[in-house]
Amino acid sequence: MAWLWWVVAAFVLGGLELFTLDLVFGTLVVAALAGAGVALAGGDFTAQAVTASVVAVALLAVVRPLLIRRLHVEGRMVPTGTAAHVGRPARVLVEVTELGGRVKLAGEEWSARAAEPADVLPPGTAVEVVAIDGATAVVARSTSPAPGSAPAPPEESR
Repeated sequence: MAWLWWVVAAFVLGGLELFTLDLVFGTLVVAALAGAGVALAGGDFTAQAVTASVVAVALLAVVRPLLIRRLHVEGRMVPTGTAAHVGRPARVLVEVTELGGRVKLAGEEWSARAAEPADVLPPGTAVEVVAIDGATAVVARSTSPAPGSAPAPPEESR
């Protein structure tokens, strides 16, 4: 009847794995089932516990790292939330200085401040978001033209 306790423990650990998804409890499920197997074979509690412990340590030390590496998403992580705005172009609505201003960013009006203390960015200037500080976009002059803006006319050489 001891095997039943191991199976119950395996189900509980399996339920915990569903909530964490970090493969720790999943390896412990296999260890609990190994303990249940020893119990079914007639082993005493010490043999069951030693078997479950050895299987758990082996799986946590060897198999889990391999699975984590195998399941790891290749490539860079896609930024979300305010971090996704870093690098985006914006347009100055109200003059931006180191003390403040307003920009149009991703269709929304944001409070902004200049990244460089000496910069004064007049309305209409194309800028790029270099950081987000709370609800304030930290901006610098754009090195590339904003989408939808006409290219600057070439300067005449004399």
